[in-house]
Amino acid sequence: RQALDDAALTQREAEVLRLVAHGMSNAEIADALHLGTETVKTHVSAILAKLGVRDRIQAVIAAYESGFITPGVRN
Repeated sequence: RQALDDAALTQREAEVLRLVAHGMSNAEIADALHLGTETVKTHVSAILAKLGVRDRIQAVIAAYESGFITPGVRN
């Protein structure tokens, strides 16, 4: 959890990361959160930068390894 705490994600970025971890596309996240697709892309880019990872897969791995997301549990 420390890695994600150190990343200092905003509440919205954390919400987007949870949805990414559940396999949602940017368009699906945009619909679920009533945001524009470009806004979601901006959040995803910020998440990747803050976590120091190169893609969504690595971000999801970091979320699982840190305990931010629990396998099989819909957070």
